[in-house]
Amino acid sequence: MSTNKLIIAAAGSGKTTHLVKEALAIKKDSVLITTFTEVNEKEIRKKIIEIKKYIPKNITIQTWFSFLLQHGVRPYQGIMHDKLFVKKIGFYLVEGKSGLRGKNSRGIPIYWGESDFKQFYFTKNYKIYSDKISKFVFECNKKSNNEIINRLSKIYHHIFIDEIQDLAGWDLELLKLLFNSESHIQMVGDPRQATYSTNDSAKYKQYKNGKIQGFIDKKCKKDICKIDITSLSKSHRNNQKICSFSSNLYTEHPNCESCECKKCRENISEHEGIFLIKSDDIENYCKKYETVTKLHYQKAKSPDLNYGASKGLSFDRVLIYPTDKIKKYIKDGNLTGIETVKAKFYVAVTRARYSVGIIYDYNDNDTYIEGVEKYILEGE
Repeated sequence: MSTNKLIIAAAGSGKTTHLVKEALAIKKDSVLITTFTEVNEKEIRKKIIEIKKYIPKNITIQTWFSFLLQHGVRPYQGIMHDKLFVKKIGFYLVEGKSGLRGKNSRGIPIYWGESDFKQFYFTKNYKIYSDKISKFVFECNKKSNNEIINRLSKIYHHIFIDEIQDLAGWDLELLKLLFNSESHIQMVGDPRQATYSTNDSAKYKQYKNGKIQGFIDKKCKKDICKIDITSLSKSHRNNQKICSFSSNLYTEHPNCESCECKKCRENISEHEGIFLIKSDDIENYCKKYETVTKLHYQKAKSPDLNYGASKGLSFDRVLIYPTDKIKKYIKDGNLTGIETVKAKFYVAVTRARYSVGIIYDYNDNDTYIEGVEKYILEGE
């Protein structure tokens, strides 16, 4: 039976904590813990220190890109081109597609192809583009007869990947190679929180936005990776009203349930659930419930946060500034129109322990989707 494992987790279920505890249980073998964002890498370090007071010598923690640069690019770069033997390759983070060559007469972007090796992979000063680094590592491994993967297996007996839903494109090809290696691969993630992506490659585009389970089922060898959808299915953060509301955003996944153990529910609030808050009531609402964190889709100013930046965090209460698409969903319940904002909205909603306020100038006589209540200021 395969020792590779994917855990599909719910928001607030403690997926990073679970991964950290699994890693700490390994006393002698070498362990790598990797994740996409620097924020989550820091969170992993923080959790280990909270539990252990220090980082054990057998555990290495790196971002995904740092891992690929150190172990995939630099040891084998000369295999790809003779000139690279004497180059110190750096890293260049991009959004969207890299390697713009110019635009045609109609203003359509034209990009360098693989035949233009340097321009395809690198900036002028040999910094490798972030959306090309996993492809570069894959090609290096192919040219070296799987030497990169073999070397990694000797360095790290166990590889843990957090926020697995963020991996995309050629990263997934590397994942397949790791599954077939001597290393034991364990992954945790929530497909509903696919707010970031390592790249925007057309490779495996059908498996973007958190469809990692579909990729393993359809593109990997049978039984190469065990998929667990039950171990981390309960939220230790959200109450049931928040769980039910957030579950309705992703009906293709099992409903998330609130953990009802005494520790998780020892502090019950009189104000719990999902509420529509009129604009005129915001100030008084925040005065009454002092532990309110305001979340914006974008361009938040401190101490407020953007939806995506709140990922991994917990608050007693959140007050969400909705987009027009979210407002439409609140009114008609139609998910078709909110695909582009749904994951970030899900993240924003599931940050709260007790209550979610959505700023919405509702009409008193109108009805809205199930699970929301109209907040009425006392005295009105």
